[in-house]
Amino acid sequence: MVDPYVTHSTLAHPPRAKRLGSLLILLFLGIVWGLSFSLARMATESGIHPVMINYWSCLIGAGLLSLYCFFTKKIPPITRPLIGFYLICALLGSVVPGTLYFYAASHVSAGVLSITIATVPLLTFIAAAVFRIEALSYKRVLGILCGISSIGLLVVPNSSLPDPNATLWVIMMVLAAACYAAEGLVIATRTPPRVDVFVVVTAVLITAVIIMTPIVWLTGTFEVMPWPFSRSSWAILGMSVIMATAYGGFYYLIVLAGPVYASQTAYLVTLSGVLWGILIYNETHSVWIWASLAVMMIAITLVKPQETTHQDHRYQDKNKIPVTLPGTNGES
Repeated sequence: MVDPYVTHSTLAHPPRAKRLGSLLILLFLGIVWGLSFSLARMATESGIHPVMINYWSCLIGAGLLSLYCFFTKKIPPITRPLIGFYLICALLGSVVPGTLYFYAASHVSAGVLSITIATVPLLTFIAAAVFRIEALSYKRVLGILCGISSIGLLVVPNSSLPDPNATLWVIMMVLAAACYAAEGLVIATRTPPRVDVFVVVTAVLITAVIIMTPIVWLTGTFEVMPWPFSRSSWAILGMSVIMATAYGGFYYLIVLAGPVYASQTAYLVTLSGVLWGILIYNETHSVWIWASLAVMMIAITLVKPQETTHQDHRYQDKNKIPVTLPGTNGES
């Protein structure tokens, strides 16, 4: 549930340094997350169960970020409200979409995976408009319709996907994107004030590991990482590093620039995901998939926020998310 304190507001144009910082983070996230689609496909090559791939990715990511907390002497805050926050973010950002993601990775190309994840900003905007965090306009409605059309170009024509049975996996990835969109709004409205976002991500990933541990044991899917490291093992390790760095960067970008601006990482993730798939797997796509990519880019362009709404309205209550954020113009 979105906090009732949040209302849409058009704020002053953000400082140049903040805009540049947001842009650099956006570029970094787009490039490395785009690589994760090819790595996901690579991770499934040795037959490791998708639940286990997700588990190892979260476990290694949590371990890397725990080292960060240890050396910086920062402990994730634990209170009753924050436990709920960690639980929701773990489910919406790691457990559910991550599992769906790895199930789909072995059935569709990295390029198609990257196109479906581009629905995140569209779904984020729909939710933000419903809760009056973002303003509705005809241009943005057109963008949403273009996004729907883009997915339609993937699943409707029989000759679009190499395997017609892959339609189910495309729909599954859209459901995963809906989870990421919901998580983005939760982060924007519930992130604890004045806390290192990487510390928050550490707590979220640890929570995800705690949730998935009984699942992998009860389902009999637990298995150790192959040793010596195989191509799949290196892919899982690479995704864990991406999760530890990009996931934290995504949290920070949401707090810095707002959920809709941050969700535009999907724009660059989509383009780089298609390119990484071509470079690593020499993927080729039908004309329908290229048309879907073009329409999705148009959709994201139409939905993206204007510069005057670059920064979402923040809580005025000091116990909520502060107007002045750490690492920008305020105190650290």
